[in-house]
Amino acid sequence: MAAKPPDGVELQRGTDAAGGRGPTHQRLFANPVIPGFHPDPSVCRVGDTFYLVTSSFEYYPGIPIFASTDLVNWRQIGHCLNRPSQLDLSAAGPSGGLFAPTIRWHDGIFFMTVTNVSGGGHLIVHAVDPAGPWSDPVWVDQNGIDPSLFFEDGKAYFTSTIEPNLDEVEEASPGFQRGLQQCLVDPFTGDRLSESRFLWAGSGGRFPEAPHLFRRGDFYYLLAAEGGTDHGHMVTVARSSEPWGPFEPSPRNPVLSHRSRASAIQSTGHGDLVELPDGSWWMLCLGVRPHGNPPVHVLGRETFLAQVVWAADGWPQVAGSGMIELEAPAPDLPLSRPAVRWGRDDFDSRILGLQWNHLRNPDPASWSLDWRPGWLGLKPGRDSTDEPHLVFVGRRQEDHEFTIASRLDFAPTAADEAGLTVRMNETHHYDIGLRLLDGARQLVLRRRIGDLVSEVATSAFPPGPIDLVVGADADHYRFGFVDVSGMTREIGRGETRYLSTEVAGGFTGVYIGMYATGLATSAPAFWDWYDYRPC
Repeated sequence: MAAKPPDGVELQRGTDAAGGRGPTHQRLFANPVIPGFHPDPSVCRVGDTFYLVTSSFEYYPGIPIFASTDLVNWRQIGHCLNRPSQLDLSAAGPSGGLFAPTIRWHDGIFFMTVTNVSGGGHLIVHAVDPAGPWSDPVWVDQNGIDPSLFFEDGKAYFTSTIEPNLDEVEEASPGFQRGLQQCLVDPFTGDRLSESRFLWAGSGGRFPEAPHLFRRGDFYYLLAAEGGTDHGHMVTVARSSEPWGPFEPSPRNPVLSHRSRASAIQSTGHGDLVELPDGSWWMLCLGVRPHGNPPVHVLGRETFLAQVVWAADGWPQVAGSGMIELEAPAPDLPLSRPAVRWGRDDFDSRILGLQWNHLRNPDPASWSLDWRPGWLGLKPGRDSTDEPHLVFVGRRQEDHEFTIASRLDFAPTAADEAGLTVRMNETHHYDIGLRLLDGARQLVLRRRIGDLVSEVATSAFPPGPIDLVVGADADHYRFGFVDVSGMTREIGRGETRYLSTEVAGGFTGVYIGMYATGLATSAPAFWDWYDYRPC
């Protein structure tokens, strides 16, 4: 963290600060601007408001959308894909589902395009109100991932990666070249209006992806990500006098990269650009905040902000050090009131808050806020199967240090369990929950790391509600319950690194939430409230 700001400089950390400032008064902001698992950001500006979307992979609803007036404080206003008719995640395994959205605004209409890699491919939806409702999807018959849209002169340019035939090994396709391709589309029908044409192979890094085409002055710029979304990630750019190329790479590439550089932020890439009313340009991109030795990250890829400057010869570069900083001068924009990311959800509403997600499309009969007013009910199992079924409602871990408490009322039978889970994927998670053993309720802590499973269990618990507690620091998760005296009793710990991307793999981050497992005959589990407090 930087030293105390000098006189006349205010550090903006998502407080309620608002109002004017003197001509020498400078604000700083803190990165990331959207913490936790919020990768592949895409942004557009409409008037004085900015709108941003990020990837959501196998979680439902899909593609969270945020609004801001200052590019720093972002408030979630909805999801672009929140109906089964829009999104089928039934075939989405861990880190499957929705990859890399792009949001654009044209002629009074918002368009969002994304790839469902687990079913259907590229889709486009549109809306007049970015908070929704969004249309049912139309599908674009172009291979690849990471789609993007660019509008000009009544035409919609649709850009994506080009991928090898997945039924063949890449070496079996002579002449195949990874890179970026483009066609014209009708964004309301998905119909291709031209053949797909190869645009650019990138600057030489592996896996060129994340294309965004935009215009500045006499040039069309093609922004890309290369190097793979890990420590080799970077943002590169090429330009042309025509939207179809040929594209000339910047002699200053990469525009952004933290590879092999000392920084608390790593794996930066997948950027999108936006121009402010004052003519300045800014980049939203992804990055991670690793910790430990060797360094790992559990929060997933987060959304970061940096200013972009243009050299005299017309090439863009990240301002200042050329890197994403933990603290930097804020855009000269009206402050947004920051979203409240913490506190208690009493489940008093008829709908779940926007911070909550299901794992894939939920069975409508598996959860409810109406079975017991003021409580969230989860009922595991489906009538059509004898196999145990998992029901999950959770939210992203957004802080390295936090305390979570939740009140559970559950009378398990022999096949049931319900509690809180800290989840990276199906094979890497920690669970604290109630189950039935020898006719008595028992609290169990389970730690699963790949094929290794360990359990720590308590003695019998009497009937009635129980307050479960999960705490964390950078290195450990702590699990416990509140006893009759009101004291928290810890029953075990789990190391955070075993739920990291470096250990568990994949493209997501840790979720923490409520779960229930069992059969169709299982009784529901009820949660009275869920309280999240960063430390």
